[in-house]
Amino acid sequence: MAVSPQTNCTLAEVANRMRELDDFVVCGHVSPDGDCLGSQLALAAALRRLGKRVTCVLVKDEPVEVNLLRVLDGAQDLVFAGAYKGAPGAFVGVDVPTRERIGEAACALLDQAPFSFTIDHHAVDTTMCDMVYVDPDAASTTMLIWELAGYLGVERTGAVANCCYTGLVTDTGRFQFQNTDERCMSLAAEMVAAGADPASVSREVFQNRTYASMRLEATAIMRAEFSEDGATALGYLTREDFARFGAQKSDAEPVIDALRRIEGVRVACMLREQEDCIRGSLRAKDDTDVSAIARTFGGGGHVAAAGFTLHCTLDEAVAQVRVALAEAVRAS
Repeated sequence: MAVSPQTNCTLAEVANRMRELDDFVVCGHVSPDGDCLGSQLALAAALRRLGKRVTCVLVKDEPVEVNLLRVLDGAQDLVFAGAYKGAPGAFVGVDVPTRERIGEAACALLDQAPFSFTIDHHAVDTTMCDMVYVDPDAASTTMLIWELAGYLGVERTGAVANCCYTGLVTDTGRFQFQNTDERCMSLAAEMVAAGADPASVSREVFQNRTYASMRLEATAIMRAEFSEDGATALGYLTREDFARFGAQKSDAEPVIDALRRIEGVRVACMLREQEDCIRGSLRAKDDTDVSAIARTFGGGGHVAAAGFTLHCTLDEAVAQVRVALAEAVRAS
């Protein structure tokens, strides 16, 4: 465990402060993944066992990945931050370190809250909350929520365990990424002992792709370009692709992993054209630091998985990323 320089408390101190408060808004990041949603819902369930009022908010009023909704207990109660009425007693940002990743509506809730917490595993240079606990060595934020629930002194129920396990298994790529270590496997065992269902999570999250998602994957693979040595793969999807297949943004989430799995590929990038920007996802198969690539475009993330946003045309994005991938692999 190596907390970031921005950390100003322990998880035990976070738990003590949370016991003193009654009303919480728990917020994640834009385009929430399994770790983000799992962290939100697990913390909410733990706080409710202390009699606290908790609302989990989404930073954008848009659908989340259907497969996650099937496996995360409490997901049906997620609400858009802009629909929250009143001022929260406390704001908790989980799996998100900065204001730039929570959007205007959630920022308004943060500003209204008299006290705020950050619990995260992303190493960044800035903070947005009063109490900050960031452990970049944690494979997932749900690992920290699991430990926090222990400090809160509540029973870590099957629902809490399943939410935490979902976040852990998704952020480690089914325990295949470089962040998989003894600590995360040990906590995974605790979660399973408490009631997490690995088979159900695997089936719902990884083995129930929509037909539209598979069509997007095939399209991205067919048009992907590779470096001369095959070390980098760059794919992209247009807005027309989504319209043609009747796909949602969440249908594109698994596509990057298909590019990463191709033999010889060390670093994969997937670009997704949206109405007002280009979203990029990066994955590494070796020890290449893709978060460094993401930072060159104003993004960030982890060594093996990162993301960024570009405000340009798709053709311009492809050209820029092509150069960045070549430079990163050459330097590693």
